[in-house]
Amino acid sequence: MSGSAGLLVIGFIVGAIGTLIGAGGGFLLVPVLLLLNPHFAADTVAGISLAVVFFNAASGTMAYARMRRIDYKAGTIFAIAALPGAVLGAYTTSQIPRRVFDGIFGFLLVAAAVYLVATAGHKTEESHSGNYNLWLGVVISAGVGFVSSLLGIGGGIIHVPALTHALNFPVHTATATSHFVLSITALVATLIHLKNGALNGQLHTIVWLSIGAVAGAQAGAKLSNRIGGPWILRSLAIGLGLAGIRIVLAVF
Repeated sequence: MSGSAGLLVIGFIVGAIGTLIGAGGGFLLVPVLLLLNPHFAADTVAGISLAVVFFNAASGTMAYARMRRIDYKAGTIFAIAALPGAVLGAYTTSQIPRRVFDGIFGFLLVAAAVYLVATAGHKTEESHSGNYNLWLGVVISAGVGFVSSLLGIGGGIIHVPALTHALNFPVHTATATSHFVLSITALVATLIHLKNGALNGQLHTIVWLSIGAVAGAQAGAKLSNRIGGPWILRSLAIGLGLAGIRIVLAVF
């Protein structure tokens, strides 16, 4: 893979954008890992990404906690709901051929981008009333835990739209709460990949990417104060679409 400086820069960009939109950065990091390391197994790619997502999400969570944006009650419930799926997804990744993994990942990104383009700007930034369908959130989080762990993306690209459009969370609260959930689920999934040996020999890559991601997360959290909610969702859609198209083209 790239040298230490290159990994640091990649990590910073992933951390900044991931924290800005509450996605943890995995949706950006996984395409980079796939393109730079065509010989890596799917679980190695997912494991590296989830390790970096954990450090990015933990750093972003601390920044958002200082801003008092996190809904801890909802976040705790959703994290607990997501954990079984995160565990199952981490074990399932090792059974997926690399080409199949690439195709699934690419199409998921394109689909998510199309959805966000169609819905961005429909939400306003009201105060969070605390009124939402708890059980719907639990079901969504369970599914997000599996898919995000399976693909190594952390889950924010699915969780943020779900919180904003299905559960009526303001975008800034959704991004902060999503980061809180990510910091828990990504840690558990990373430990499973570590136990399974998928991360053997990847310490250098993980360390330098994570250092950059932690710094980038702080920058992304500060930048979020200057960008409105609809623009956050549009930025997410652009990133998803470009990454997804690139991965799909590489597969076919």
